[in-house]
Amino acid sequence: MIGLDTDPETGSLLANRFRTYLPVVIDIETGGFNSNTDAILEISAVILAMDEKGILGIDQTYFQRVIPFDGSNITEAALKFTGIDPYHPLRIARSEKEVMKTMFKMVHDAMKTNQCKRAILVGHNAHFDHGFVNAASERHDLKRNPFHPFSSFDTATLSGLAYGQTVLARACEAAGIEFDSREAHSARYDAEKTAELFCGIVNKWQRLGGWPL
Repeated sequence: MIGLDTDPETGSLLANRFRTYLPVVIDIETGGFNSNTDAILEISAVILAMDEKGILGIDQTYFQRVIPFDGSNITEAALKFTGIDPYHPLRIARSEKEVMKTMFKMVHDAMKTNQCKRAILVGHNAHFDHGFVNAASERHDLKRNPFHPFSSFDTATLSGLAYGQTVLARACEAAGIEFDSREAHSARYDAEKTAELFCGIVNKWQRLGGWPL
């Protein structure tokens, strides 16, 4: 856990950096592409924090395997792509509602610590993960979804600008971040690599004089 700047008079550097938004990296592995009908199989959230020098880094990671919601769809193509077996007898998973409530509480606690008013989702092709988070929140009538309903930071776009690469593995390689393709398509691994990529881009921009103004 990195040191935090949380002066109650000046506000935290992190809150000031992102307009009082807390960036939270999300990666979701699913049973298909339709957020309304297809199951969430794994989810990971990486909370970011900023030290007293304004350097962004990983603070904590949440990961959980998810029991598909009743009536959800799981395609064979998705399982082949991710390598996930949702029916494995030793798979430790929790209900989607419980997982989302736990994750939302973790995000709310981090918002309070960092003096942020709202969270903003960071993802690689963020629209995909954002859609599943919003759909699950609505499905279980969760009233305290901490994420902005439509705004997000997309590392596919940012890495395309910064490194000329939009695929996560290639963007990490261009950024000098180790990436093991054998570990890919695990929500925990992809979320942490996306977090490293996002932090690297933000910190590089600071070194180049882009922030603070």
